Amino acid sequence: MREMKRLSYGAGLFALTATTALAGGIDRSGQSVGVIFESGNYAEFSFGLVSPDVSGVAVPLAGGAPSGDMAGNYAQFSGAYKHQFSDAVSAAIIVDQPFGADVDYPVGTGYYAAGATAKLKTLATTGVVKYTMPSNLSVYGGVRYQTLSAVVSVPFVAGYTGDGARDGSFGYLLGVAWEKPEIALRVALTYNSKIKHEIDTTENSLLGPLTSITTVETPKSVNLDFQSGVAKDTLVFGSVRWVDWSNFDITPAQYQGITGGSLVSYANDTVSYTLGVGRRFNDHWSGAVTLGYEGAHGGFASNLGPTDGYRSIGLGATYTQDNMKITGGVRYVSIGKAQTQLGAIAPAANFTDNSGIGVGLKLGFSF
Repeated sequence: MREMKRLSYGAGLFALTATTALAGGIDRSGQSVGVIFESGNYAEFSFGLVSPDVSGVAVPLAGGAPSGDMAGNYAQFSGAYKHQFSDAVSAAIIVDQPFGADVDYPVGTGYYAAGATAKLKTLATTGVVKYTMPSNLSVYGGVRYQTLSAVVSVPFVAGYTGDGARDGSFGYLLGVAWEKPEIALRVALTYNSKIKHEIDTTENSLLGPLTSITTVETPKSVNLDFQSGVAKDTLVFGSVRWVDWSNFDITPAQYQGITGGSLVSYANDTVSYTLGVGRRFNDHWSGAVTLGYEGAHGGFASNLGPTDGYRSIGLGATYTQDNMKITGGVRYVSIGKAQTQLGAIAPAANFTDNSGIGVGLKLGFSF
């Protein structure tokens, strides 16, 4: 059954590398703490490349031009180290990029948002401690330090540009899990707190320059992860992730003065689902397939994120040799259609038939 546990963590790589910015809000890593459940001392490193293709067409009243592909390719990385101090106590350090955005509307298309760009970066370092009771019930918790920076250019809004300097702040996580090792059963529930950033912001537009402080709170979330052996060498696993996007808002002072609204905000929370099956083929090779889903909410999406829900399928394989395992995977995402608005023009554009591809590689070492 130990190999079954490895299957679940290998499959989790797909969530890291492919649905992320295509999922609700600006979600990227999924904030997994799965490494804390690895056996013994363990370290892992992962890298992924994501290539979304998101384009739309303006309605005639907004010019009728195509947008071109506005979603930039991006890379993701993460690393983690877990140490087993005793049968009951373990701890881990996790580094990941929980949230992000890469927007780049091509110029020369005639589309009303042509030339608009936005980039948001985060980096989080999380320390987690887990205590396991004799009943196989465990509790865990930790502290997360996160940095956030952002830069944006929106030419169609009075030539607006904004630059948010990097800010660091703390949050926390709490969790509980129950395991039945003889059948590789585990259910884990993790709460991630919101993290509040006070960002030094420099804005410029036709109104001139302005410096101010922009408050941004990355959202709280809840992850439910589960796995269970269902037959010899076969594991079923999955997750449900809720994110409080309805309380997320980025509203720089000058942008609000020009438009009367937010630069980025979301009307709805999101719930994302993943379900997979892992299979061990022999002592060295195992594989997994995953399905993912996030429902659409309707309404109007932001011009800086014109997507609404997704469906996905992922395939991967893990090679194990002695204390090392290598996992590679690919995931295809069908991105939900969305409509945007431009002032009183609603809808201003229709985004349909969009998709994305993510590939990833993870190296794990037990010692």
